[in-house]
Amino acid sequence: MTHKALSRRDFLALMGSASAAIAAGDCFQPLLGDVEGFTSGGRKPNIGVIVADDLGYGELGCYGHKEIPTPNIDSIAKNGVKFTNGYVSCPVCSPTRAGLITGRYQQRFGHEQNPGPPPNHDPRFGLPRSETTIADRLKSAGYTTGCVGKWHLGFDAGLLPMDRGFDEFFGHLAGGHPYLPTKIPPRQGPIMRGNFAVEEKEYLTDAFGREASAFIDKHHDKPFFLYLAFNAVHAPLQSTDKYLERFPKIENVKRRKFAAMLSAMDDAVGKTLDALRRNNIEENTLVFFIGDNGGPTGATTCGNGPLKGVKGQLDEGGIRVPFLMQYKGHAPAGKTYDKPVIALDITPTSLALAGGKSSDARFDGVNLMPYLTGKSKGVPHETLYWRFSPQWAIRKGDWKLLNMSGGKDVQLYNLAIDIGEQTDLAAQKPDKVKELQADYDKWNSTLATPLWGYGAPPIPGRKKANEDESE
Repeated sequence: MTHKALSRRDFLALMGSASAAIAAGDCFQPLLGDVEGFTSGGRKPNIGVIVADDLGYGELGCYGHKEIPTPNIDSIAKNGVKFTNGYVSCPVCSPTRAGLITGRYQQRFGHEQNPGPPPNHDPRFGLPRSETTIADRLKSAGYTTGCVGKWHLGFDAGLLPMDRGFDEFFGHLAGGHPYLPTKIPPRQGPIMRGNFAVEEKEYLTDAFGREASAFIDKHHDKPFFLYLAFNAVHAPLQSTDKYLERFPKIENVKRRKFAAMLSAMDDAVGKTLDALRRNNIEENTLVFFIGDNGGPTGATTCGNGPLKGVKGQLDEGGIRVPFLMQYKGHAPAGKTYDKPVIALDITPTSLALAGGKSSDARFDGVNLMPYLTGKSKGVPHETLYWRFSPQWAIRKGDWKLLNMSGGKDVQLYNLAIDIGEQTDLAAQKPDKVKELQADYDKWNSTLATPLWGYGAPPIPGRKKANEDESE
């Protein structure tokens, strides 16, 4: 592997215009609180967050879908908790990551849209410096922090992984990236190690598994945080023969490539979990696995099971995702949890187990551990909210109110009996519609104006960026 320093001039040539400077703020608050996650030896738990890209609800074996074996990912459910009402805060990539990495609804700080694909992305794009990331917080608590894979939270200096709390970074900055090596620099930008461009000769999903495993081997003797964000199974559909040969009976070429890509990601997850076992730290490591949004079925064949809708939509198929958690010896094993949870919960749960302050008033997520262990008899969230482009939705208990157009027409579903959102009850339940509409309006009134994309102020003299969901 060869390295080449990435100058600012070269970077801007590859990635497009730099994003506007965003004022810094919100200094890190010291981590205080209960230390329920500590082992008997007093060591803080390691934390691993694994994110799959564009993986829908209808593909993993642990959710009952057997066409494509995923034994390594399924093992997280077997050894931990499977959430059947696990949500993300947006049906596309970058905003979901902004919410996950901060523990806050990203609409509160204007990170509401994808930026458009480089080099034509909106120059204002990037996780605002006003926000503190989970890596910032854990690094201040003594953790070594590493990011492997897809970033998609900023392209400019000051907004890169090494600027946002990570000690190490290997991956790409844009929304999508080719998986196969190429001599022609892709328009999405280079693969990077830290702030340097590198030439990667391995199939990219394999490379991410390699780097995650190496990070664990290197830092196993002290607390670490690993954010492993695959670009799989996002388009383009590309695989090596090694993985394609596993699915000779799938005749559809697109579907066979998708199956190969998912199988490759499962192998990389397995390599990462093997590194925990090899270093005898599996039982002292909290592991999350989550998809970032629903599958774009038409583009990749990725299915969303019994759910209606796809990536980019606030139907269940766009926002309900595979969501797993393993913490051996601390969280229940083989448990199915059916109360609504959301990706925003990952940060406060991790901080609580690291002896951190999970009760920060700025968090919209909660510490899930008391609910999983039975210490708390309530539910993590009575109400969840979404706003994306003109679409908005609210789930309160089993009821979901959905507006797909931004107009006056709304749809009302009882998800306890209608997971596929087939029977609109809005006309039959006007009082419930009024109640949920009022709750949504109250939440919506607390949100910021989007910094870019739909609803953001236009840039004088600039054509509107393409917020293509294929990012």
